[in-house]
Amino acid sequence: MAAVIEAPLEMIESLAAMRLPAKTDRRLQQLMDRNTNGLLTPTEREDLEALVEWSETISLVRAQSMHLLGRKPA
Repeated sequence: MAAVIEAPLEMIESLAAMRLPAKTDRRLQQLMDRNTNGLLTPTEREDLEALVEWSETISLVRAQSMHLLGRKPA
């Protein structure tokens, strides 16, 4: 059975608006470009994998928050 938990609307809205910081997003884009071109070092590959995991986690939290708010992702 699923539990029902109350949360402040402001908190759910903040989660729905969550994004990677701009500097981190730029680094992710750079690493993805280098990966596409086959230029990643082993350390960069580790960084890319960590950033992708972080980005995916944020996306899931955002999607769940949007669902709770009754909104569709843009």
